[in-house]
Amino acid sequence: AGAAVPEHAMQFELAAPAARVWALLADFGAIARWWPADAPAPIVRVELDGHGVGMVRRIHNAGMPAPVLERLDLCDAEDRRLVLSIVGDRPLDLSGYVAEGRVVPLDAARCRLDYRAVFTVDPARTDSVRRALGRTWELMARGLEAAARG
Repeated sequence: AGAAVPEHAMQFELAAPAARVWALLADFGAIARWWPADAPAPIVRVELDGHGVGMVRRIHNAGMPAPVLERLDLCDAEDRRLVLSIVGDRPLDLSGYVAEGRVVPLDAARCRLDYRAVFTVDPARTDSVRRALGRTWELMARGLEAAARG
């Protein structure tokens, strides 16, 4: 069967200033500092290879057989935009995954996180992957908001 190339996008309004949320998101190697500790598969540790664009973070989650490897492909501070790819062995039977996150200021105390991804997976799994991504991104938004509000 051929692989589908679906896109999934979500927006999250956060009760936190855009500059603080962006600072957390852009500190690519420090995801464990803001990822919710009560997540279903909490982060145990993160190992880093390299620095800046091109760096890879290996995210080890409790109960998972292998780390998730995410590569930083773009970090645009002016536009508050980050692009990452999952490389190596991908979760959810993904054969490809590229995501873009953008932090948009709404006012001095609020912002919106626009997050989207294109991914390749067996077409029969598209809906379940979308649901899993949605749950993961909701955790991300909750963790960023909580840490940015500090």
